[in-house]
Amino acid sequence: MKPRIGFFDFAGCEGCQLTVLNLEDRLLELLDMVEIVEFREISSGGGDPLDIAFVEGSVGPRDEIERLRKIRKKTKSLVALGACADTGGINSLSRFQTASTLQQTVYGETAAPPPVALLRPLHDFVAVDHRLPGCPIDGEEFLAVLQALLLGRPPELPGYSVCVECKLAELPCLFDTGQICLGPIARAGCGARCVQGGSRCRGCRGEMENPRSNPYYRILTDHGLTEEEIRDQYRLFNLPEKEDR
Repeated sequence: MKPRIGFFDFAGCEGCQLTVLNLEDRLLELLDMVEIVEFREISSGGGDPLDIAFVEGSVGPRDEIERLRKIRKKTKSLVALGACADTGGINSLSRFQTASTLQQTVYGETAAPPPVALLRPLHDFVAVDHRLPGCPIDGEEFLAVLQALLLGRPPELPGYSVCVECKLAELPCLFDTGQICLGPIARAGCGARCVQGGSRCRGCRGEMENPRSNPYYRILTDHGLTEEEIRDQYRLFNLPEKEDR
């Protein structure tokens, strides 16, 4: 029998699943090797056991936590798909506000606003076997991860920083132009796409392995950032802050 895989989504924009769909013909080729039994973007499946579950989005409400646990229970391997599932993503900025403040901001003076839950990454609630970071994920990396899982091998992520990819692409360092960039501590694997597109790295793929955080903090302070401004940089995609290191 073909390995059975499913795609599931929680709080997020579903951009990671769209990245998978944008693989188009290459995705169709996968159907010769696997059976996609659940993928809300294209179909709806049942509750049968799975070999691999790709789960996108961060989680908070009690009913979603229970749904996530049911997915975990029925799958052999669970993969956190994208930044929201992996680190909480931008959604987890809500953890720096109280629930009442969030309700007021979103719903204003509504007499009975719906309850607001603080959103968190998947690993806060269930065991995550593998992760596929990024906002959104990289399609080629998705194919590589899936191939490794189908071959029974643990997927490997780059352990070095985005700076390496900038150097390979012969891109100028943004710090030399007065911009703030998280490339020195952010995990590579994106091909420095944001920098190549004229923006900067915001660390959506999480932190590289064994980052030299103290020297990087000194670089940020040398560029005039206050402690709170540095925290804001780290908090966008929930990188560990200085006191957590």
